[in-house]
Amino acid sequence: MQEAEVQAQLDDIDVDAPRVGIVMGSKSDMETMEKAGKELEDRGILHEMRVMSAHREPDVVAEYAKNAHMRGLRVIIAGAGISAALPGAVAAHTDLPVIGVPLSGRLTAAGGLDAILSIVQMPPGVPVACVGLDNPRNAAILAAQILGS
Repeated sequence: MQEAEVQAQLDDIDVDAPRVGIVMGSKSDMETMEKAGKELEDRGILHEMRVMSAHREPDVVAEYAKNAHMRGLRVIIAGAGISAALPGAVAAHTDLPVIGVPLSGRLTAAGGLDAILSIVQMPPGVPVACVGLDNPRNAAILAAQILGS
């Protein structure tokens, strides 16, 4: 069955699917990334949160990104630190907008500069928007603007 056919069938079902996916590379990122969830909740935007590692679970990341649109997601927020590969890995497998949130932490270099550069310096054809260091709230606001909410 083609994605368009599946989407048409899903549109006929009266189910509130999340519109924004929030993913992070580690459980230790949850406390920071929950701020994006809070902002979306305050705006009445349904979302889901998942932990998945671009390095330890690349197949999980690819599968999530490939199926995101079909499941009703319209934007993905991806937070990661250190090498911060998650936003780019997600963007490589979806046509949805991806917003990267660089995260600092005890293992980051230069106060999080490594994470910022990993997200900002994407190859042509794999766009990732990037918000400020440790600023998932701005990612949620940008997601809301993309959705027109």
